[in-house]
Amino acid sequence: MLAILLPPSEGKAVGGALPGWDPADGRFGDVLASRRRRVARALKVAKGGDQKLLGVGGETLERAQQANRHLIGAPVLPASERFTGVVWDHLGLETLPAADREMADDAVLVVSALCGLIALSDPVPDHRLKLSVSIGALGRVSTFWRPTLTKVLNDHLEGRFVIDLLPGEHAAAWIPDPSRYDLRRVRLVDRDGRSAGHFAKAAKGRLARSLLQSKDPARALARWKDDEFTLTVES
Repeated sequence: MLAILLPPSEGKAVGGALPGWDPADGRFGDVLASRRRRVARALKVAKGGDQKLLGVGGETLERAQQANRHLIGAPVLPASERFTGVVWDHLGLETLPAADREMADDAVLVVSALCGLIALSDPVPDHRLKLSVSIGALGRVSTFWRPTLTKVLNDHLEGRFVIDLLPGEHAAAWIPDPSRYDLRRVRLVDRDGRSAGHFAKAAKGRLARSLLQSKDPARALARWKDDEFTLTVES
Protein backbone atom coordinates (compact mmCIF):
# COMPACT_ATOMS: atom_id res chain seq x y z
CA MET A 1 0.00 0.00 0.00
CA LEU A 2 1.11 3.54 -0.80
CA ALA A 3 1.48 6.43 1.65
CA ILE A 4 2.41 9.99 0.67
CA LEU A 5 3.41 12.51 3.34
CA LEU A 6 2.60 16.13 2.45
CA PRO A 7 2.70 19.49 4.23
CA PRO A 8 -0.49 21.54 4.64
CA SER A 9 -0.81 24.86 2.83
CA GLU A 10 -0.25 28.14 4.66
CA GLY A 11 -3.18 29.59 2.73
CA LYS A 12 -6.54 27.99 3.47
CA ALA A 13 -10.07 28.17 2.14
CA VAL A 14 -12.43 30.23 4.26
CA GLY A 15 -15.68 29.11 5.79
CA GLY A 16 -16.95 25.65 6.56
CA ALA A 17 -19.83 23.76 8.09
CA LEU A 18 -21.16 22.97 11.54
CA PRO A 19 -21.05 21.07 13.84
CA GLY A 20 -17.68 22.64 14.43
CA TRP A 21 -14.21 21.31 15.07
CA ASP A 22 -13.77 18.70 17.76
CA PRO A 23 -10.08 17.75 18.23
CA ALA A 24 -11.17 14.12 18.64
CA ASP A 25 -12.59 14.00 15.10
CA GLY A 26 -10.89 12.43 12.11
CA ARG A 27 -8.84 9.33 11.48
CA PHE A 28 -6.27 10.04 14.20
CA GLY A 29 -8.43 12.06 16.59
CA ASP A 30 -8.69 9.36 19.22
CA VAL A 31 -4.94 9.43 19.88
CA LEU A 32 -4.14 13.06 19.06
CA ALA A 33 -7.08 14.92 20.65
CA SER A 34 -5.36 15.91 23.88
CA ARG A 35 -2.35 17.38 22.07
CA ARG A 36 -4.56 19.17 19.57
CA ARG A 37 -6.41 20.78 22.47
CA ARG A 38 -3.13 21.93 23.98
CA VAL A 39 -2.12 23.63 20.73
CA ALA A 40 -5.55 25.27 20.41
CA ARG A 41 -5.34 26.45 24.03
CA ALA A 42 -1.83 27.87 23.50
CA LEU A 43 -3.04 29.84 20.47
CA LYS A 44 -6.00 31.20 22.42
CA VAL A 45 -3.74 32.29 25.29
CA ALA A 46 -1.50 33.98 22.71
CA LYS A 47 -4.58 35.86 21.41
CA GLY A 48 -4.25 34.10 18.09
CA GLY A 49 -0.59 34.95 17.65
CA ASP A 50 1.20 38.14 16.57
CA GLN A 51 2.88 39.06 13.31
CA LYS A 52 6.19 37.52 14.39
CA LEU A 53 4.60 34.19 15.30
CA LEU A 54 2.35 33.89 12.26
CA GLY A 55 4.63 35.49 9.69
CA VAL A 56 1.96 37.63 8.04
CA GLY A 57 0.44 41.10 8.42
CA GLY A 58 -2.57 43.17 7.50
CA GLU A 59 -5.88 41.52 6.76
CA THR A 60 -4.25 38.08 6.56
CA LEU A 61 -2.97 38.49 10.12
CA GLU A 62 -6.38 39.65 11.37
CA ARG A 63 -8.12 36.67 9.79
CA ALA A 64 -5.53 34.26 11.21
CA GLN A 65 -5.79 35.73 14.71
CA GLN A 66 -9.57 35.52 14.66
CA ALA A 67 -9.46 31.89 13.51
CA ASN A 68 -6.73 30.90 15.97
CA ARG A 69 -8.61 32.34 18.96
CA HIS A 70 -11.75 30.30 18.33
CA LEU A 71 -10.61 26.89 17.06
CA ILE A 72 -12.74 24.57 19.21
CA GLY A 73 -16.18 24.46 17.60
CA ALA A 74 -15.07 26.47 14.53
CA PRO A 75 -16.63 25.63 11.14
CA VAL A 76 -14.79 22.85 9.31
CA LEU A 77 -13.99 21.70 5.80
CA PRO A 78 -12.43 18.39 4.79
CA ALA A 79 -8.66 18.73 4.57
CA SER A 80 -8.92 18.10 0.82
CA GLU A 81 -10.93 21.33 0.51
CA ARG A 82 -9.29 23.41 3.26
CA PHE A 83 -5.77 23.36 1.80
CA THR A 84 -5.35 25.67 -1.19
CA GLY A 85 -1.61 26.19 -1.70
CA VAL A 86 0.61 25.48 -4.70
CA VAL A 87 1.26 21.81 -3.83
CA TRP A 88 -2.47 21.19 -3.51
CA ASP A 89 -3.41 23.09 -6.66
CA HIS A 90 -1.06 20.92 -8.70
CA LEU A 91 -2.12 17.73 -6.94
CA GLY A 92 -5.61 18.54 -8.21
CA LEU A 93 -7.60 16.14 -6.05
CA GLU A 94 -10.93 17.33 -7.43
CA THR A 95 -9.97 16.27 -10.98
CA LEU A 96 -8.66 12.80 -10.12
CA PRO A 97 -10.70 9.86 -11.45
CA ALA A 98 -12.81 8.16 -8.78
CA ALA A 99 -10.46 5.21 -8.28
CA ASP A 100 -7.41 7.48 -7.90
CA ARG A 101 -9.30 9.74 -5.51
CA GLU A 102 -10.15 6.70 -3.39
CA MET A 103 -6.45 5.85 -3.38
CA ALA A 104 -5.63 9.42 -2.32
CA ASP A 105 -8.10 9.27 0.57
CA ASP A 106 -6.21 6.28 1.96
CA ALA A 107 -2.65 7.24 0.99
CA VAL A 108 -2.21 10.99 1.54
CA LEU A 109 -1.30 12.12 5.06
CA VAL A 110 -0.66 15.70 6.14
CA VAL A 111 1.70 16.66 8.97
CA SER A 112 0.11 19.67 10.68
CA ALA A 113 1.11 22.11 13.42
CA LEU A 114 -2.44 22.24 14.78
CA CYS A 115 -3.68 18.69 14.24
CA GLY A 116 -0.49 16.64 14.21
CA LEU A 117 -1.59 14.25 11.48
CA ILE A 118 -4.50 14.64 9.07
CA ALA A 119 -6.19 12.41 6.48
CA LEU A 120 -7.87 14.02 3.46
CA SER A 121 -11.39 13.43 4.74
CA ASP A 122 -10.67 14.80 8.23
CA PRO A 123 -12.55 17.98 9.26
CA VAL A 124 -10.15 20.92 9.63
CA PRO A 125 -10.87 24.48 10.88
CA ASP A 126 -9.36 27.58 9.38
CA HIS A 127 -6.08 28.34 11.19
CA ARG A 128 -2.50 29.46 10.73
CA LEU A 129 0.54 28.04 12.53
CA LYS A 130 3.98 26.79 11.53
CA LEU A 131 5.79 23.82 13.02
CA SER A 132 9.03 25.81 13.12
CA VAL A 133 7.85 28.41 15.64
CA SER A 134 7.72 28.38 19.44
CA ILE A 135 4.52 29.21 21.27
CA GLY A 136 4.14 29.73 25.02
CA ALA A 137 4.64 26.75 27.27
CA LEU A 138 4.54 24.33 24.31
CA GLY A 139 7.92 25.49 23.07
CA ARG A 140 8.85 24.68 19.48
CA VAL A 141 5.79 23.15 17.86
CA SER A 142 7.68 20.45 15.93
CA THR A 143 9.41 19.32 19.14
CA PHE A 144 6.10 19.29 20.99
CA TRP A 145 4.59 16.94 18.40
CA ARG A 146 7.62 14.70 17.78
CA PRO A 147 7.16 11.93 20.40
CA THR A 148 3.47 11.45 19.63
CA LEU A 149 3.76 11.74 15.85
CA THR A 150 6.71 9.36 15.76
CA LYS A 151 4.63 6.61 17.35
CA VAL A 152 1.40 7.32 15.45
CA LEU A 153 3.05 7.64 12.04
CA ASN A 154 5.36 4.66 12.43
CA ASP A 155 2.46 2.46 13.52
CA HIS A 156 0.21 3.65 10.69
CA LEU A 157 2.88 3.27 8.00
CA GLU A 158 3.71 -0.35 8.88
CA GLY A 159 4.27 -2.36 5.69
CA ARG A 160 3.61 0.53 3.27
CA PHE A 161 5.61 2.08 0.45
CA VAL A 162 6.13 5.58 1.87
CA ILE A 163 6.93 8.72 -0.13
CA ASP A 164 8.09 11.53 2.16
CA LEU A 165 7.60 14.94 0.48
CA LEU A 166 7.84 16.93 3.70
CA PRO A 167 9.91 20.14 3.97
CA GLY A 168 12.48 20.32 6.75
CA GLU A 169 10.23 21.93 9.38
CA HIS A 170 7.63 19.18 8.93
CA ALA A 171 10.20 16.38 8.77
CA ALA A 172 11.45 17.61 12.15
CA ALA A 173 8.12 16.62 13.74
CA TRP A 174 8.76 12.87 13.62
CA ILE A 175 11.52 10.23 13.58
CA PRO A 176 11.00 7.58 10.88
CA ASP A 177 11.61 3.89 11.44
CA PRO A 178 12.39 2.52 7.93
CA SER A 179 12.74 -1.01 9.32
CA ARG A 180 8.93 -1.10 9.47
CA TYR A 181 8.16 0.18 5.95
CA ASP A 182 9.78 1.02 2.61
CA LEU A 183 10.67 4.71 2.97
CA ARG A 184 11.66 7.06 0.15
CA ARG A 185 12.58 10.61 1.23
CA VAL A 186 12.21 12.70 -1.90
CA ARG A 187 13.92 16.02 -2.52
CA LEU A 188 13.91 18.27 -5.57
CA VAL A 189 17.04 20.21 -6.54
CA ASP A 190 17.55 22.92 -9.14
CA ARG A 191 20.00 22.83 -12.02
CA ASP A 192 22.80 24.06 -9.74
CA GLY A 193 22.21 21.19 -7.33
CA ARG A 194 20.62 23.35 -4.65
CA SER A 195 17.49 22.41 -2.77
CA ALA A 196 14.60 23.88 -4.70
CA GLY A 197 12.53 24.69 -1.61
CA HIS A 198 9.49 26.90 -2.20
CA PHE A 199 9.95 26.88 -5.98
CA ALA A 200 9.48 23.11 -6.17
CA LYS A 201 6.01 23.10 -4.60
CA ALA A 202 4.24 22.75 -7.94
CA ALA A 203 6.52 19.86 -8.89
CA LYS A 204 5.76 18.12 -5.58
CA GLY A 205 2.06 18.35 -6.34
CA ARG A 206 2.56 16.94 -9.83
CA LEU A 207 4.71 14.12 -8.48
CA ALA A 208 2.14 13.16 -5.83
CA ARG A 209 -0.59 13.12 -8.50
CA SER A 210 1.53 10.91 -10.76
CA LEU A 211 2.15 8.42 -7.95
CA LEU A 212 -1.54 8.24 -7.07
CA GLN A 213 -2.40 7.48 -10.70
CA SER A 214 0.25 4.78 -11.08
CA LYS A 215 -0.33 1.07 -10.57
CA ASP A 216 3.38 0.75 -9.66
CA PRO A 217 4.43 3.78 -7.53
CA ALA A 218 8.03 2.57 -7.10
CA ARG A 219 8.50 2.36 -10.85
CA ALA A 220 6.70 5.68 -11.38
CA LEU A 221 8.99 7.36 -8.85
CA ALA A 222 12.09 5.99 -10.55
CA ARG A 223 10.93 7.21 -13.97
CA TRP A 224 9.44 10.57 -13.02
CA LYS A 225 10.97 13.63 -14.72
CA ASP A 226 10.46 17.37 -14.39
CA ASP A 227 11.50 20.15 -16.78
CA GLU A 228 12.95 22.35 -14.01
CA PHE A 229 14.07 20.12 -11.15
CA THR A 230 16.01 16.96 -10.54
CA LEU A 231 14.58 14.32 -8.24
CA THR A 232 16.79 12.89 -5.51
CA VAL A 233 15.59 9.90 -3.51
CA GLU A 234 16.98 8.67 -0.20
CA SER A 235 15.98 5.29 1.21
